Amino acid sequence: MNVAVAPDVRGRAGRVPSLFVNDPLDPLVDLPGVREAADQARTALGEVHRHRSNRRGWPTTAAEAAVRAARASSALDGGVMELPAPGEAGDPVLSGALRVGQALEGDALDATVRTWQRAPLQTLARLHLLAAADLVTDAEQLGRPRPDAGVGERLDGLAQLVTGGTSAPAPVVAAVVHGELLTLAPFGLSDGVVARAASRLVSVSTGLDPHNLGVPEVSWLRRPQVYRDAAEGFAAGTPEGVGGWVVFCCGALEAGAREALSIAEAAAPS
Repeated sequence: MNVAVAPDVRGRAGRVPSLFVNDPLDPLVDLPGVREAADQARTALGEVHRHRSNRRGWPTTAAEAAVRAARASSALDGGVMELPAPGEAGDPVLSGALRVGQALEGDALDATVRTWQRAPLQTLARLHLLAAADLVTDAEQLGRPRPDAGVGERLDGLAQLVTGGTSAPAPVVAAVVHGELLTLAPFGLSDGVVARAASRLVSVSTGLDPHNLGVPEVSWLRRPQVYRDAAEGFAAGTPEGVGGWVVFCCGALEAGAREALSIAEAAAPS
């Protein structure tokens, strides 16, 4: 099997990855730099979870990470970063991103992960409802993928991947889920917020970042054009484009771990 199978993972060749064929992400893992980048991301996030502030106090640092992630994700989708004053409605994109962040925090995170592991498409629908609630005039649009040809099939392929269809390293799976949702834009609105949240769910559910402490969104926001260019490379489906996106996302996970360490240091007792 050669790297030409990579576009099939994203549905370009019209085939849905199957649990009963060779692992569809194997070719991606063997692309230049991918395995090393994934290992570095895992090591960096492991260090975050071993920090003294996160051994017992991780709910506090996770809450701060969730807010930073929501603000950055909002900005990447054209929203604002400034939190509204008490009583103010605030920016609808930021409000949606904050609601998504709350669904990935504390007790809510446990429930979201349980649903994600058995019914990822149901979770994506709920994430979209939370993200886009203030952006649509017709509530029936919330959580409903576009009826365009191929959208449902490609979402089914993603669902198979995250429910046991691959043994690829978690950072690779997170990057593929993120990139595919950006490329597919299944809802037509708030797809970026949903895609980045889905990437987080992969990290949590696989044990890569079980307490959701990393903040890769900050890294993506610092280089928004590089982020968009890398996503376009993934969408193009070439080995170079797909591999470049995966390495880029792994680098953001590593940078997000450094952001998490700064949160942990600030929370540490003097």
